[in-house]
Amino acid sequence: MITRVEFNHARERAANLLRQTHIAIRPDELTAMEVADFGLGELEISGAQILTLVNTDQIAAKLLVLFPDQTEPEHMHPRVEDYDGKEETVRCEWGELYMYSPGDPTPNPKGHPPIRSRHTYTVWHEYVMHPGGQITFPPNVLRWFQAGPAGAVIWSFSTRAIDVQDVFTAPDIRRETIVAD
Repeated sequence: MITRVEFNHARERAANLLRQTHIAIRPDELTAMEVADFGLGELEISGAQILTLVNTDQIAAKLLVLFPDQTEPEHMHPRVEDYDGKEETVRCEWGELYMYSPGDPTPNPKGHPPIRSRHTYTVWHEYVMHPGGQITFPPNVLRWFQAGPAGAVIWSFSTRAIDVQDVFTAPDIRRETIVAD
């Protein structure tokens, strides 16, 4: 849970980072920006600010804003009934992003998950992404990512997004943010 003040402050900070990218964003899109704390109440450490531009039955396009060292916890996009799950291409637009997925663990990775939940991070093959860098994940593949020291703005291009169905390795994560007034 986060407070309304934290929620509004996160949106304002995310809007300021988006302005640095020079991507044209409408005011109504900014006011619809999601602030995800994953139910952990530690937005500065674990969270993401998500601007959904398109989400149809076929495709989705989002901008994710991460504050410096902010982490999106380890998760996957699973099969849901007759839908195979979300295939996703992540492309770095601004800043530096540390992306982790299955594969040979990277010695001395740049990313550092939150100490209290470190044990729930299981994939350690690192991709260090800069503007223009991208990677595509098929459905049902674990991944987590963390912004570098200046933060990061990333694109997510995917098949249909059903984010409330995401599966996280940490059992205490909730995909829907609760905002206390």
